[in-house]
Amino acid sequence: MIPLIPLRHFFDNPERTAARISPDGSRLAYLAPVQGVLNVWVRTLGRDDDRPVTDDRDRGVRAYAWSRDGRRILYLQDRAGEENHHLYAVDVEGPLRGARDLTPFEGVKAGLIAVPAETPGEVLISLNLRDRRLFDPYRCRLATGRLEQVAENPGNVIGWVADRAGRVRAAYAQTPTGDYELLVREDEGRPFRLLTGFANEDEGRPYAFSADGREILVGSARGADVRRLVAVSCADGSERVLDGDEESDLGGIVLREATGELQGALYRRDRLLLHALDPDFGRLWERLRRIHPGDPASLSRDAAERRWVVAFDDDRDPGATYLYDRATDREELLFRARPWLRPEHLAPMRPVTITSRDGLALRSYLTLPVGVAPRGLPLVLLVHGGPWARDAWGYDAEAQFLANRGYAVLQVNFRGSAGFGKAFLHAAEREFAGKMHDDLIDAVRWAVERGIADPGRVGIYGASYGGYAALVGASFTPEVFAAAVSYVGPSSLVTLVRSFPPYWRPFMESTWFRFVGDPDRPEDRADMEARSPLSHVDRIRAPLLVIQGATDPRVTRQESEQIVAALRERGVEVEYLVKEDEGHGFVKPENRLDAYRAIERFLARHLGGRAEA
Repeated sequence: MIPLIPLRHFFDNPERTAARISPDGSRLAYLAPVQGVLNVWVRTLGRDDDRPVTDDRDRGVRAYAWSRDGRRILYLQDRAGEENHHLYAVDVEGPLRGARDLTPFEGVKAGLIAVPAETPGEVLISLNLRDRRLFDPYRCRLATGRLEQVAENPGNVIGWVADRAGRVRAAYAQTPTGDYELLVREDEGRPFRLLTGFANEDEGRPYAFSADGREILVGSARGADVRRLVAVSCADGSERVLDGDEESDLGGIVLREATGELQGALYRRDRLLLHALDPDFGRLWERLRRIHPGDPASLSRDAAERRWVVAFDDDRDPGATYLYDRATDREELLFRARPWLRPEHLAPMRPVTITSRDGLALRSYLTLPVGVAPRGLPLVLLVHGGPWARDAWGYDAEAQFLANRGYAVLQVNFRGSAGFGKAFLHAAEREFAGKMHDDLIDAVRWAVERGIADPGRVGIYGASYGGYAALVGASFTPEVFAAAVSYVGPSSLVTLVRSFPPYWRPFMESTWFRFVGDPDRPEDRADMEARSPLSHVDRIRAPLLVIQGATDPRVTRQESEQIVAALRERGVEVEYLVKEDEGHGFVKPENRLDAYRAIERFLARHLGGRAEA
């Protein structure tokens, strides 16, 4: 069997990651640690002058963008995981500790709407400054930090869209019944008007304005089961279909940097798929794909589209990042994110399709230990969060860590997972702890019937919704699981929904109230309690590990502590790990390592896998 890979190699900070090229193509930015904390570094292409330009000493920078003039790095940062992000700007030529807080408002959450190409000294941001429940759009002058409010949220807007000139001209709103509306205005001096509406299941989410500003590019499932790319006329709301895939929902679009012209549409079946809508971009995409066997996970390019930085997602080679020069047709390996991981020591992730008991196709992924016969293995059912998300092919640190410890790892896109069409998504309405959980149990039976899994050594683990699923597994089907791990997982649907941040309220009707229920309605509350693990705590008999971030605003500390207290009162074995400086998922490397060390030892004790000394 493959040697035990150190835990740190999976869950410590990468050596380098998230490379972005400057708009003029002369410099490269990337994330790398400074004394164990991720920061933004910049170097001149062709030189060895790498240096950090941010000086975060706590949680680290995890995402950033270049300003359009290439003078600044922009990033969002919160404190201790409470998710009230501030927008910071740092001059790449300035002093190391020169980051400026552009939104210095206590208890206010900032978001980045756009970094417009035609107004390089400005960005558009959203703030819940006026009302903590609602986000208004603002124009922010990067040189001075001056804010100008450019619209007021009437109470139903859940997203704003800017045109290429940097004007907020479209809004995405939710109706009282949970459907959606697309609003538009001709310029920022005029009021918004209703352009068109979409049923809840059709979404109608706007991506961007067309290059000429006369249409809005929208993802819509109207008239189809899968979400397609349509263009909605700003004049009369009429729409025309631009592209679609017969199997999967539209996942994103690619626009030409200089003009905003549509170049491609992205979909994900088992793996990433591009529909090239511009022949020239199609040829470029095929050239990039020949660089590495993985899927292009992120693209960054200069304004002239000569130099491209592409990072690949590969199940056994995470984050291999290349610079491609289109003028010379040459590529250069910039870095591998985790060069200490040897691809031959990692396990292939294999797509499999499992049929549910009522006939749904569950697109799933199986990762097996390397060098071990796939017979009678301990199995970990690794459940994704969301639940309106999905598992996908590529490098998964948790799956690789578990496979290296000797477990078969099964990841299931159960009903309610996103990307597989509206019928599959909405088959999950009011099915928490119902058919959504049946799908997971059917997947376990699939692995047992094929001899892959030992039925006496099956564990369930997940974070967020996956943590809820682990608690449901332990309480609703205690005969199936020998151990369960809940990471920031809800134990009560009632207390969960009641504790959501106030700024979630504008979109609750279309999501949580529709799929789960409104706890303020007595008939809903009774059903939510019946689907809550806390209500069935007397059935839990398998050992349980609970992990929680103390400042988590999504799944609050109460969710973990109430079930831990109930189990300890009954004398059931439960381990509880809480970190006071973390939120919805651990960011600090030392905290991540503590969490996965606890998971490793817990599963080894109860399922029989390997663990570091």
